[in-house]
Amino acid sequence: MTPEPFEQRMADGVVLRGDAYGPAEGKPALLLHGGGQTRHAWGAAAMALAAAGWRALAVDQRGHGDSDWAADHFYRIDHFASDMRALATAMSSPPAMVGASLGGLATLLGAGEAEDPAKVASAVVLVDITPTVERAGVERIVNFMQKRMNEGFADLDDAADYVASYLPDRPRPKSTAGLEKNLRLRDDGRWYWHWDPGFMTDVDTRMDDREPARLREATRRLAMPALLVRGGKSDLVTPETAREFVELAPNGRFVDVAAAGHMVAGDKNDVFIQAVMGFLEEA
Repeated sequence: MTPEPFEQRMADGVVLRGDAYGPAEGKPALLLHGGGQTRHAWGAAAMALAAAGWRALAVDQRGHGDSDWAADHFYRIDHFASDMRALATAMSSPPAMVGASLGGLATLLGAGEAEDPAKVASAVVLVDITPTVERAGVERIVNFMQKRMNEGFADLDDAADYVASYLPDRPRPKSTAGLEKNLRLRDDGRWYWHWDPGFMTDVDTRMDDREPARLREATRRLAMPALLVRGGKSDLVTPETAREFVELAPNGRFVDVAAAGHMVAGDKNDVFIQAVMGFLEEA
């Protein structure tokens, strides 16, 4: 299935780009990736949605992939939440939202802090993110993203080895084709992550925007069906914080994907898609 190219300009001039899958008249779904990823993280999920008749839009968030970098190289969670709201309200009707990590935070605030959340999202799927997260898990991700951010990689195999060291429980892919979509070859002959390094500056300050009280209040306002998909081996979301989400969200539920870590879709994509499709069929 060949997706259609998509782009939309935000109020501050940043242009977001992505791929649209499925029939134009299909029920809309909006998929937002995690920090440091690109829209390609959703390839299989978007195709599964399209095959079921959905119009699935997978977008590179600002500063990532083929979308514009912020002119000041400055990123706050409010920027991502505002983008989410602009994308969702431009669709034919309130979409089913699927947000992983950063995309989930953008969804929580973008919908939960809207004047009328029901006009922004018809259903919400959060992938391994909750109002309260484990700080040690966040720091592990930040360290991984920062360590080779400026140095880059000698080649794609070098990058694959680095990712494998971060994800020792996941078999190292035989092909680097998927990884290539998250990297760009520069004039110096080295490969670099395809996101704005400014995204990873002032990280501690940006994380203050993830104030649990604010996110909890946004979660309470999500009256639409809401599903948390937790990686069974996640070091960000615990069973306790998953249960907290279910208690806060009026129509919340959660499912564990066994043997998956924080990157649930990448670790156990088939199980992830099955859980999401089953939920959306009932929503």
